[in-house]
Amino acid sequence: MNASDTTPQSESETPPRWRRRSDARPGEIVEAALELFVTKGFTATRMDEIARAAGVTKGTLYLYFPSKEDLFRAVVHETVVPRLEMGERLVAGHTGPAADLLRALVHAWWEKIGDSRLSYMAKLMTAESANFPELTRYYVEEVVLRARRIFASALRRGIESGEFRGDLPLHDAARLVLAPLVQGAAYRHSMLAFDPEPLEMTTYLDLHMDIFLRGIAKTAETETDA
Repeated sequence: MNASDTTPQSESETPPRWRRRSDARPGEIVEAALELFVTKGFTATRMDEIARAAGVTKGTLYLYFPSKEDLFRAVVHETVVPRLEMGERLVAGHTGPAADLLRALVHAWWEKIGDSRLSYMAKLMTAESANFPELTRYYVEEVVLRARRIFASALRRGIESGEFRGDLPLHDAARLVLAPLVQGAAYRHSMLAFDPEPLEMTTYLDLHMDIFLRGIAKTAETETDA
C-alpha cells in the first residue's frame, strides 16, 4: 500500500461535516420561517420558535438574520422570487403567439405559487400591512410589481404582433389577468372549505383566459359588428 493511499483527502476536496451543516442552515431557517409565517402569521411568530423549528440555537439564528424583518425578506427572496424568475424566463424564451404565452404564464403561476404554501403570502401581507408598512412596500416591489411586469410584457408582445388591441391599457390589463389568480389563492385559505361547490382551478382559469383573450383580441370588435 502506497503512503498516498492512507493520506486523508484535503479539506477542499471533502468539506467537513460541520461546514456542510453550516452552509445548509440559512436554507433550513428560511423553510422553518416560511412554515411558521403561513400558519401563525408574522406578528405571532417568535424568533425562538423559528430557531427551534430549524434545529438551531437562537444565537445562530440571529447570526444569519439580525431581525424577523430580515428573515421575512429572505423568505421572499429565496422562495417567491425564484418562481418569478421562472416566469421571466418563460417570457424571454417564448416564440409562439402571445395568447399561448399568457395561458402558460397563468397556469405556471398557479402551479408554482397559487397551489403552494407561497399563495398564503399575499393574504399574510394584507393582514400585516398596517403594522409593517416597510415590509409591505418590500413585498409589493419584489413580488407584486414584478409579477405585473411579467404579464404586461406578454401583453405588450401581443400588441406589437397585432394579436391584441392597440389601445389596451397594459397595467390595468395585467392586473385583470392576475386578479383570478390572487382571488383563487385567497379563497383557498379562507372560504373554500365551507363552499358546497368546490373551486376547480384548472377549469376556472381556462374559462378566465378564454373570456379575457376574446376581450383583448384585436379582431373582436370587427367580428362582433359583422
